[in-house]
Amino acid sequence: MTTINKNIRIIYMGTPDFAVEPLKMLVERGYNVVAAVTVPDKPAGRGQKLQQSAVKTYAQTVNLPVLQPVKLKDETFLTRLGSYNAELFIVVAFRMLPEIVWKMPPRGTFNLHASLLPQYRGAAPINWAIINGEKTTGVTTFFINEEIDTGKIIFATETEITSTDNAETLHDKLMHAGANLVLQTVDAIAQNTVCSKQQITNGNLCTAPKIFKEMCKINWQQTPEKIYNFIRGLSPYPAAWCEFVTIYDLQIFSAKIYASTYEITPHNLPFGTINSDGKTFLKIACNGGFINVTDIHLSGKKRLNIRDFLAGFRDVENYLIK
Repeated sequence: MTTINKNIRIIYMGTPDFAVEPLKMLVERGYNVVAAVTVPDKPAGRGQKLQQSAVKTYAQTVNLPVLQPVKLKDETFLTRLGSYNAELFIVVAFRMLPEIVWKMPPRGTFNLHASLLPQYRGAAPINWAIINGEKTTGVTTFFINEEIDTGKIIFATETEITSTDNAETLHDKLMHAGANLVLQTVDAIAQNTVCSKQQITNGNLCTAPKIFKEMCKINWQQTPEKIYNFIRGLSPYPAAWCEFVTIYDLQIFSAKIYASTYEITPHNLPFGTINSDGKTFLKIACNGGFINVTDIHLSGKKRLNIRDFLAGFRDVENYLIK
């Protein structure tokens, strides 16, 4: 049996909660993580208090040195990064690295990506996999090269997407799968047993570009299943949205929809027509059926289940959805 060299010097780079689980697993398994790199603290909330990243918060609990460069090509940062004499860099949900950084460690730099590469390269693979109605996705580790998400694959593992998963639940599944895959990858690198392979890009590839607010507006001309996937693929963040428009004076209220069900039922109603009893359900007509809204957040109000929403939103029949 090959002995694992856990003294290999590792620098870990990441930012959100998704990146904490792999780091925690490496630390708890006794790997020699010598520093963490994350984003600078940023003001947030009404009081604009400085908020630190999830990776920094965890790193401080285990007394890891934390580097927070504004620019990754800054000479001071590069000098300090090099001073750790790290043999391996690991990147999970961080930033695109300049070549001078990812080429620094002798054992290379690998990234964890939340898809089965080469499918869903880009910034939002979890969201897009659900939006596109995929039944499976996964996580992949690969060595970083000059282009985004195109390097040689080390390992990959598949994860099921259920019909009720949303971006949050799938995120959590992939976070835990990813932590295990990072550990497996580091074990293989430490044992010198890695056999990476080029990504095969034959056929049609789905991409996962960054999602902006204007992309999140619901198109009621689509089918019920497509809208249902769109809503859960954006829930809870950044959230699919629509507009309530009053029939009589054209006032507009923006609303985010976090959860729904759907039904395929022929009808002749204009798309966006509301069907509701004013108490227990709110259905919105679309192309070939209805979306049954179950969790909604009207602008300026609290996020509510549909019963509580309807209790405070009178005359819902006098609105159209756009």
